[in-house]
Amino acid sequence: MQINLSELELELESIQSEGKTRSIEVIYQPDWYKTKVGTYKIVKKQPFQMNFTSIGQKKILLETAFSLTLQMRCDRCLEPVLQDISINFSREFDINKTEQQRIEALDETNFISGNNLDVDRFVYGEVLMNLPMKVLCKEDCKGICNKCGTNLNHTTCDCDNTELDPRMAKIRDIFQNL
Repeated sequence: MQINLSELELELESIQSEGKTRSIEVIYQPDWYKTKVGTYKIVKKQPFQMNFTSIGQKKILLETAFSLTLQMRCDRCLEPVLQDISINFSREFDINKTEQQRIEALDETNFISGNNLDVDRFVYGEVLMNLPMKVLCKEDCKGICNKCGTNLNHTTCDCDNTELDPRMAKIRDIFQNL
């Protein structure tokens, strides 16, 4: 979905007073969230409000809050985990700035192209910034056995998991021969 900020600013200015707000209800369209790290199913999403407030001199304040639930994998045992992502966003945009001026100001709003705000790109970027660094099914997740692949949260395995210092390999060989 595209929102034309110029038209929105004109609409807000026609009200003839600063601080007037216009709310637009939007929904994030994709059913999958794709990153370079992985692709996650969006299990739950709801429509949300994007509130645009005129703050004068062709500047708009965008305020919004939304949440998504992604199905991710536990980093230790690879079991599916539902991960809630909640976003609260508030930012001021200057409609007068050109794309070149935004680049020079190191403004990293890649979701604004010309005078259009791309809602899907906005949500994608905000969720990306709020993805957890490590996803765990539970705090004390035991993971999987690195030899047989058994999920250690459900069962135990009989694999020899002792890791010895490689510098002691010769001594280990001596004890194995005895």
